[in-house]
Amino acid sequence: MFEIATNVDEKEILDLQKLAYKSEAAIYNDYSIPPLKQTLEGMTEDLRKQIVLKVVKDGKLIGSVRGYIRDDTGYIGRLIVHPDFQNHGLGALLLQAIEKKLGTAKRYELFTGYKSERNLHLYQKSGYKKFRSEVINDRLTQVYLEK
Repeated sequence: MFEIATNVDEKEILDLQKLAYKSEAAIYNDYSIPPLKQTLEGMTEDLRKQIVLKVVKDGKLIGSVRGYIRDDTGYIGRLIVHPDFQNHGLGALLLQAIEKKLGTAKRYELFTGYKSERNLHLYQKSGYKKFRSEVINDRLTQVYLEK
């Protein structure tokens, strides 16, 4: 079900990322968030430096997640699911899959916006606990969670 993404997938992943993060941007009325501004070159760099998983159904990319390990911590980010496939457990499965790929990590860390209730629910349901917050600007505070 989950495969390692390659450079062949970069444009499709980036397109899905921009589609998936539009709803996140709408929550904060901020369409300048990094996932919406990432370039193809940035995506190529992510594929080079991180483990990027993808999920394909009927030939169509429907989800992806990225992660890497530094200092015994697995950092997880850009968990995306196509809007047509959200709320069916795919996000939780992607989260489990990247944790497994980062198996040598002693802890995992991720973040989301403080108003992103669905994300916070998913992460907390998956065993993550809030450990700090960071004010990014007057509209956004990021919540950091760990497991």
